Amino acid sequence: MPCHSRGRRRDPRKTRLLALAGVLAACAVALPLAVASAGSVSGAGAHDSGSGAQTSDDNAPADDKPLADDKAPAAVRCGPELSSPDGIEAQTCVVRQGTAVWARTYYRNATGEALDAVLSLMGPDDRTVRMTCAVGAEDEPRTCETPREPARGEPAAYTAVAEFAQRGGQGPLLLRSGSNSPAWTGS
Repeated sequence: MPCHSRGRRRDPRKTRLLALAGVLAACAVALPLAVASAGSVSGAGAHDSGSGAQTSDDNAPADDKPLADDKAPAAVRCGPELSSPDGIEAQTCVVRQGTAVWARTYYRNATGEALDAVLSLMGPDDRTVRMTCAVGAEDEPRTCETPREPARGEPAAYTAVAEFAQRGGQGPLLLRSGSNSPAWTGS
């Protein structure tokens, strides 16, 4: 028995309790960060081009005002992280927060060329929201989002797809990324 224990044995229940407290503390730090990363990017911002938002119902620009309280917990459903031999990496998600739903793609462009990304959110009743985002030539992680829409039906009824190609539709499709995971994360 080591000298610092002063002859007492450590209670295994107390050890488990201390370990559980450490795990809970780590979750208390990590969960808000995960929820914050699933939260909103207000407006068009620096992450996307802010142009080309259209809805299939009336072909008019979609309203980009928040539909839900930004403090409400968000749930995300993402597909796998994909990469192309050309140098595009992306992961595409459906995000639901309160009564709002939208699509988000996380990407990195290592091609050295400016590209276009077309991000589509497909939902119930054949409703589609499409956003074209300018993808700069810099090799930095970025995001692109569709405007928020009022959620209609079950969250599982929504799918997001991002397609990356050369500017102006010139050249082949470089990468297609989708939110095809059945699992939602967040609360």
